Amino acid sequence: MDQSGQLTEENGPEGRPNHMNKCAACYRQFNKVEHLVEHMRISYHSVHEPTCGICRKHCRSFESLREHLIGPLPKQECGNIFSMRGCRFCLAILDSPYALRLHQERCQLSGLNAGVLGRMANLGIRDNLTMDYSAGRNRSAPGYETTGIRPEYLRDAMPVRQVQKKIQDFLCNGEPMWKIRPRSGGKARILVGHGLDHDLDRLQVEYPSAMIRDTAKYPPLMKTSKLSNPLKYLTQAYLGYDIQSGIQDPYEDCVATMRLYMRMRSQNHRVEEYPLAADPQNRNNFASWRQSELERMTPEQMLDISRSDYYCWCLDSN
Repeated sequence: MDQSGQLTEENGPEGRPNHMNKCAACYRQFNKVEHLVEHMRISYHSVHEPTCGICRKHCRSFESLREHLIGPLPKQECGNIFSMRGCRFCLAILDSPYALRLHQERCQLSGLNAGVLGRMANLGIRDNLTMDYSAGRNRSAPGYETTGIRPEYLRDAMPVRQVQKKIQDFLCNGEPMWKIRPRSGGKARILVGHGLDHDLDRLQVEYPSAMIRDTAKYPPLMKTSKLSNPLKYLTQAYLGYDIQSGIQDPYEDCVATMRLYMRMRSQNHRVEEYPLAADPQNRNNFASWRQSELERMTPEQMLDISRSDYYCWCLDSN
């Protein structure tokens, strides 16, 4: 048993089965029920976490799930089944090796052989180019050698302030900035990208964080250490093709990022009326004044009232 009260064996004290204090999501076991309640209070397990299709274990990220299935020390039973029927891109478990072959042909996407189109490319949801601007270089911009920008791209470039306005107008889509709210059904557009903090800072463009989908900061796509994965790695691991093999192409990056977003958005999770732990209706789910009531619940009942601490992109399609 460690300091948090977690048991390292399948049995509790004196060899008695300890399944009653076992987390129904990640399967950690605890010596006391109050330790299990505290674990559920801070873990934010939910239906939106990446889940093993074999043992149903919840993982915090797809990287963690990948380690569970095909890492250096995978769970043996899950690893054996995954090796025969598991998709190495989306980590789904198929019914047969034949079904896996058909699925993986669709799941693995191909790259694009498009040339460099500009420095700021904007894609619609089907990879069609809807905006492509070159902006004049400002004093704080990095040198050509680190960006793939060539001097000829900037000869007829649009002034930065004009690009800023066009981007802002495109994103807001006629809706005042102060009025933009998530899940409000407004006209403002969702902004999808990778490492958008840096891009927006360079452009000096502001946009509500609730309308931003950043593949560098989305918890299921981050490393187990909670650091960001490079877009190049995410594309290779989850889409099955390579990018950034030569000069960095913003259109190619946009396509990869949009495809990652669509893959995350298309996940089929159980619909909940109030899916976030921050929703007012869920703020007392694990309140300290409910401790006695929580300790009488089964692990499954506690999991049923637990909610996610991040916004799952599948909610964009609801």
